[in-house]
Amino acid sequence: YKGGIRLAEITFDQTGKLPYEYTAQCIGEIADLYDGRMIIGAGTVMTEQQVQMAHSAGAQYIISPDTNEDVIKKTVQLGMVSIPGALTPSEAVFAHRCGADFVKLFPAGKLGLSYIKAIKAPLSHIKFIAVGGINENNITDFLNCGLGVGIGSGIVRKSYIDSGDFDKIVELARLYTSGWSVDEAEIDSERK
Repeated sequence: YKGGIRLAEITFDQTGKLPYEYTAQCIGEIADLYDGRMIIGAGTVMTEQQVQMAHSAGAQYIISPDTNEDVIKKTVQLGMVSIPGALTPSEAVFAHRCGADFVKLFPAGKLGLSYIKAIKAPLSHIKFIAVGGINENNITDFLNCGLGVGIGSGIVRKSYIDSGDFDKIVELARLYTSGWSVDEAEIDSERK
């Protein structure tokens, strides 16, 4: 937040090491703490149960690594923003038909801009977000291509968390948000 980030995704751990209830609790605590200042969502959501848990905890959007019709429809039914992952044009179109608000192209850095531009040309009616491999050196290229972007490890580095060096995370966030202004009044009016 101090670095200018206004949307944060809390991810479910699909390995089973962290219970889903714990993730939902974290979503709720962060949503309460930043109520009215940040929009909190849930990531790596792969089941309807996780959608429901995230919704009950206060998540406003759902991000998935795949294109799961049940997850998309449950997200839309609960009034949240749906952002499923896709790699191919067929997956992107299917996600859109199921009601996805945005389609996450992942891993965007590996796919490359030429692939993404080729997909976007015939699918210009679909809103895409590039995730995976977005960094301070290529973010402008993705934005200029008409994409939203998602950044994870480029900002939230595990080594900084482990060492308690949170100021470095703030600095990394500012790399991405500097030059972009956030109009809090505009965000508030859009919510209404």
